Amino acid sequence: MITLEHVSKTYGGFTAVDDVSFTALPGRVTGFLGPNGAGKSTSMRIMVGLTHADHGTATIGGHKYADIPNPGRHVGVLLDASAQHAGRTGREVLALSALTMGLPESRVDEMLALVGLSDSEAKRRVRNYSLGMRQRLGIANALMADPSVLILDEPANGLDPAGIHWMRSLLRSYAERGGTVLLSSHLLHEVEMIADEMVLIGRGRIVAQGTKAELLHTHGTFVRAEHPQKLAAALAEADIKASPSGDGGLRAECDPIDIGRVAAAAGVVLAELRPAEGAGLEELFLELTADDARETVTTEGVQL
Repeated sequence: MITLEHVSKTYGGFTAVDDVSFTALPGRVTGFLGPNGAGKSTSMRIMVGLTHADHGTATIGGHKYADIPNPGRHVGVLLDASAQHAGRTGREVLALSALTMGLPESRVDEMLALVGLSDSEAKRRVRNYSLGMRQRLGIANALMADPSVLILDEPANGLDPAGIHWMRSLLRSYAERGGTVLLSSHLLHEVEMIADEMVLIGRGRIVAQGTKAELLHTHGTFVRAEHPQKLAAALAEADIKASPSGDGGLRAECDPIDIGRVAAAAGVVLAELRPAEGAGLEELFLELTADDARETVTTEGVQL
């Protein structure tokens, strides 16, 4: 189990992590989602002792990472697939990890087979690996000691569709065996398919957390009309508050039938009307982290 309690970290006048609290439970895959610079990587570095928190505590199994004897045997970590010795071969990287953790050399071959790196690939130097191959090597390293906890930062980055499917199956089976999995990702569809719990962070603060069903439950109604301004005016007249959402649509905290009645009375043609949870994780993610996004959408197009 991973537990963060009121964790904060500042760099000069910049607050990277602001009073973050959440728990990743055994037997569950927890997705950690947020825009670039939202505080995901800093939070994960704090978990494994690479960055010290200014306030709060981060524990794994009730202990600080630095206090766990031979931590690699209990916690598998992949924070940066490119941060591996470029001059060593893939096999050498894993062999050194096995030696450091006191594991038999046979684990190297087992891990290479598990992540799908062939003998010839294992003999190549890491500098000649693609990003996807480095990700596979990093995952092999994290799983070397069959730890009870996995902390993975963007593990799907660089993987092709087959590789993403493989990783999803691997992490799902790991959690089903009782392991704790915390992974960050911008691939929202993949997180939605694999994660049991989700934690959304923006500007260093947790903006939402829970299961997919909990996050999207009673999230209102999404509607798109032929004349959106006329519909918005009719909804306002009926005391139904609506806000822009998605591509020219509106979201209101009411049932679809209520919007349907207002639209019918106002003679507005609807192109789409459905519970907002049907929009999926992406719409919720964009809405909750809109203030932290680097890109903004204007009526004239995309403004960078």
